[in-house]
Amino acid sequence: MHHQTTRVLAAFAIVGAAALGLSACSTTSGTDSGSNPTSSATSNSVLPPIIVELADADGTTVEVPLDNVVDLVTGDDENVAAWTAKISDESVVEFVPGKDDGSAQFNPGLKPLTEGTADVVLSNSETDSTVSFTVTVTAAAK
Repeated sequence: MHHQTTRVLAAFAIVGAAALGLSACSTTSGTDSGSNPTSSATSNSVLPPIIVELADADGTTVEVPLDNVVDLVTGDDENVAAWTAKISDESVVEFVPGKDDGSAQFNPGLKPLTEGTADVVLSNSETDSTVSFTVTVTAAAK
Protein backbone atom coordinates (compact mmCIF):
# COMPACT_ATOMS: atom_id res chain seq x y z
CA MET A 1 0.00 0.00 0.00
CA HIS A 2 2.89 2.32 0.76
CA HIS A 3 4.17 1.84 -2.80
CA GLN A 4 0.77 2.74 -4.28
CA THR A 5 0.51 5.89 -2.09
CA THR A 6 3.92 7.03 -3.30
CA ARG A 7 2.77 6.69 -6.94
CA VAL A 8 -0.39 8.70 -6.26
CA LEU A 9 1.58 11.45 -4.48
CA ALA A 10 4.14 11.50 -7.31
CA ALA A 11 1.33 11.82 -9.86
CA PHE A 12 -0.19 14.74 -7.92
CA ALA A 13 3.25 16.36 -7.68
CA ILE A 14 3.75 16.11 -11.46
CA VAL A 15 0.24 17.41 -12.21
CA GLY A 16 0.70 20.21 -9.65
CA ALA A 17 4.08 21.21 -11.12
CA ALA A 18 2.62 21.23 -14.63
CA ALA A 19 -0.31 23.38 -13.52
CA LEU A 20 2.02 25.77 -11.71
CA GLY A 21 4.24 25.98 -14.79
CA LEU A 22 1.26 26.74 -17.02
CA SER A 23 -0.12 29.36 -14.68
CA ALA A 24 3.31 31.00 -14.36
CA CYS A 25 3.53 31.22 -18.14
CA SER A 26 0.06 32.62 -18.50
CA THR A 27 0.52 35.31 -15.86
CA THR A 28 3.76 36.61 -17.34
CA SER A 29 2.79 36.61 -20.99
CA GLY A 30 0.06 38.59 -22.63
CA THR A 31 -0.43 41.01 -19.78
CA ASP A 32 -0.59 44.64 -20.64
CA SER A 33 -1.19 46.32 -17.32
CA GLY A 34 0.72 49.51 -17.98
CA SER A 35 4.15 47.92 -18.09
CA ASN A 36 4.75 46.43 -21.49
CA PRO A 37 8.24 44.90 -21.53
CA THR A 38 8.14 44.54 -25.30
CA SER A 39 7.85 48.26 -25.94
CA SER A 40 10.57 49.18 -23.45
CA ALA A 41 12.88 46.52 -24.89
CA THR A 42 12.18 47.75 -28.42
CA SER A 43 13.12 51.32 -27.60
CA ASN A 44 16.51 50.17 -26.32
CA SER A 45 17.31 47.64 -29.05
CA VAL A 46 18.54 47.78 -32.60
CA LEU A 47 15.91 47.89 -35.34
CA PRO A 48 15.79 44.94 -37.71
CA PRO A 49 17.14 45.83 -41.15
CA ILE A 50 14.91 46.62 -44.11
CA ILE A 51 15.02 43.39 -46.15
CA VAL A 52 14.95 43.78 -49.94
CA GLU A 53 14.77 40.72 -52.18
CA LEU A 54 16.63 41.73 -55.35
CA ALA A 55 14.40 39.45 -57.42
CA ASP A 56 11.44 41.71 -56.51
CA ALA A 57 13.18 45.11 -56.26
CA ASP A 58 13.57 46.19 -59.89
CA GLY A 59 11.63 49.41 -60.50
CA THR A 60 10.47 49.80 -56.89
CA THR A 61 11.12 52.43 -54.23
CA VAL A 62 12.68 51.28 -50.97
CA GLU A 63 12.09 53.46 -47.93
CA VAL A 64 14.58 53.30 -45.05
CA PRO A 65 14.80 55.40 -41.88
CA LEU A 66 18.11 57.18 -41.28
CA ASP A 67 18.84 54.99 -38.24
CA ASN A 68 18.43 51.68 -40.09
CA VAL A 69 20.07 49.77 -42.95
CA VAL A 70 18.96 47.87 -46.05
CA ASP A 71 19.88 44.18 -46.36
CA LEU A 72 19.98 43.21 -50.04
CA VAL A 73 19.08 39.54 -50.38
CA THR A 74 20.69 38.41 -53.63
CA GLY A 75 19.25 34.89 -53.82
CA ASP A 76 22.68 33.76 -55.02
CA ASP A 77 24.98 32.37 -52.33
CA GLU A 78 27.89 31.77 -54.71
CA ASN A 79 28.23 35.33 -56.04
CA VAL A 80 27.26 37.42 -53.02
CA ALA A 81 30.51 39.42 -53.20
CA ALA A 82 30.22 40.12 -56.94
CA TRP A 83 27.52 42.79 -56.58
CA THR A 84 28.50 46.43 -57.15
CA ALA A 85 26.41 49.59 -57.11
CA LYS A 86 26.11 52.89 -58.92
CA ILE A 87 24.29 55.43 -56.76
CA SER A 88 22.97 58.70 -58.21
CA ASP A 89 23.57 60.63 -54.98
CA GLU A 90 26.25 59.09 -52.78
CA SER A 91 25.59 61.65 -50.05
CA VAL A 92 22.19 59.99 -49.41
CA VAL A 93 23.12 56.31 -49.25
CA GLU A 94 26.30 54.22 -49.26
CA PHE A 95 26.74 50.75 -50.77
CA VAL A 96 28.19 48.07 -48.47
CA PRO A 97 29.56 45.15 -50.54
CA GLY A 98 28.68 41.57 -49.72
CA LYS A 99 31.44 39.28 -48.55
CA ASP A 100 32.32 35.74 -47.63
CA ASP A 101 34.79 35.51 -44.76
CA GLY A 102 35.13 31.73 -45.03
CA SER A 103 32.85 31.00 -42.10
CA ALA A 104 29.83 33.11 -43.08
CA GLN A 105 28.40 35.02 -46.02
CA PHE A 106 27.17 38.58 -45.68
CA ASN A 107 24.65 40.11 -48.09
CA PRO A 108 25.43 43.44 -49.69
CA GLY A 109 23.54 46.36 -48.23
CA LEU A 110 22.84 50.06 -48.21
CA LYS A 111 23.65 52.42 -45.37
CA PRO A 112 21.63 55.66 -45.19
CA LEU A 113 23.74 58.80 -44.72
CA THR A 114 21.22 61.65 -44.89
CA GLU A 115 17.54 62.18 -45.70
CA GLY A 116 16.85 62.25 -49.42
CA THR A 117 16.35 60.12 -52.51
CA ALA A 118 18.86 58.30 -54.71
CA ASP A 119 18.62 55.92 -57.65
CA VAL A 120 20.55 52.68 -57.22
CA VAL A 121 21.70 50.34 -59.97
CA LEU A 122 23.12 47.05 -58.70
CA SER A 123 25.16 44.87 -61.04
CA ASN A 124 26.66 41.43 -60.74
CA SER A 125 29.45 40.89 -63.28
CA GLU A 126 29.54 37.12 -62.67
CA THR A 127 25.85 36.55 -63.44
CA ASP A 128 25.24 39.58 -65.73
CA SER A 129 22.34 40.57 -63.44
CA THR A 130 21.21 44.17 -63.03
CA VAL A 131 18.61 45.59 -60.65
CA SER A 132 17.51 49.24 -60.53
CA PHE A 133 15.44 50.89 -57.81
CA THR A 134 15.07 54.10 -55.85
CA VAL A 135 15.99 54.52 -52.19
CA THR A 136 14.27 57.15 -50.07
CA VAL A 137 15.94 57.85 -46.74
CA THR A 138 13.51 59.22 -44.15
CA ALA A 139 13.96 60.70 -40.69
CA ALA A 140 15.13 58.36 -37.95
CA ALA A 141 12.45 56.24 -36.32
CA LYS A 142 11.36 57.46 -32.92
